[in-house]
Amino acid sequence: MLSVEDVRAARDRVAETTRHTPLEYSHTFSAMTGAEVHLKLELFQRTGSFKLRGATNRIATLSPEQRAKGVVTASAGNHAQGVALAATRIGVDSTIVMPEHAPISKVKATRSYGGDVVLYGEDYDEAADRAHEIEREEGRTYVHAFDDDYVMAGQGTIGLEIYDELPEVDTVVVPIGGGGLISGIATALKGLDPSIRVVGVQAEGASSVAESLRTGHRIERDSVETIADGIATRTVGERTFEVIRERVDGVVTVSDSEIAVALTTLLERSKTLAEGAGAVALAAVIEEKFDYDDGEVVVPALCGGNIDLNTLTNVIVRGLVETGRYLRIRTVLKDRPGALEELVGVLSDQQVNIYAIEHDRTNRDVAMNDAEVELDLETRGPDHVDDLLAALREHGFPVEVLV
Repeated sequence: MLSVEDVRAARDRVAETTRHTPLEYSHTFSAMTGAEVHLKLELFQRTGSFKLRGATNRIATLSPEQRAKGVVTASAGNHAQGVALAATRIGVDSTIVMPEHAPISKVKATRSYGGDVVLYGEDYDEAADRAHEIEREEGRTYVHAFDDDYVMAGQGTIGLEIYDELPEVDTVVVPIGGGGLISGIATALKGLDPSIRVVGVQAEGASSVAESLRTGHRIERDSVETIADGIATRTVGERTFEVIRERVDGVVTVSDSEIAVALTTLLERSKTLAEGAGAVALAAVIEEKFDYDDGEVVVPALCGGNIDLNTLTNVIVRGLVETGRYLRIRTVLKDRPGALEELVGVLSDQQVNIYAIEHDRTNRDVAMNDAEVELDLETRGPDHVDDLLAALREHGFPVEVLV
């Protein structure tokens, strides 16, 4: 099984290509949770993700013959960029298979790093099937996104950095997709200090590990659905599963809504932009998905910052909805002069800001002498939302909450 010595060897191989990323104490999240929270800001890594570490370590070990034939891999985006950059730096040709609906920002970035991108399949697993076909057809070396000892060791260099800067750390919280990241980090930390707790986090819509641990064998989901596309895999790897069973202390899940809240809070309070997969560890801490003591030294690993701008817009709206900062409603009012002014007056009295308003008197679902109105509103929290809805109903406006 992977050892801390493998991770130390990887650190030497990746030193010239990767960055030693910051580990910063967060006053905001420490006050919010009661723990002593330090953020491992791996989202500031080159390519915006930890994946560069594992890809660099794996490609550095290729034989001259393997380098000549090139490499191939499959990825939802972050591993793709890591492989493309790592290969280009040493003159190796790379083919990257990405799901057809991979974020356009990640596709463009991968091409900019020198990778030949092939779009195929609905998710990572279908893309991986196509990549293995190319491996056989062209004799390329397949660089697995997670289920490879060299890849795991490269990712584990994050654990060495955390321990070097914060040896008093109690708990490190790590995202899980295929398991390469947490396998490497857990191997490094447990090899240095077995008392350090390592907690894994999956998105609810891509959670295979917790059930796999309960049954004692790998479980594969039929499909995955989550805003955390970087960890949207149907199952954990064979090698990584063995390491997780041996060295990870627990695995929890977070919902897309909880991920959105963590992402928007991180952006608003820490001025730091993470992608969905990069925010799951922080979401688990904020939502207290596992037990920790007041003052416990906790390090959430924020391991990706490559979020598509269209996705970011949707996530921010979801985060604002979940925290009572954004509300979309529908109501019906009499189609007569002054009716809309009365509605707006109630909103004004409640100190609500109107983002958008749509007035429709032609909707067949309302009476001919009525008009339907939809409003996008800025609110100040759950209590404010409750007060607003109560005030509208008291003034005779039937209200349907749309978002």
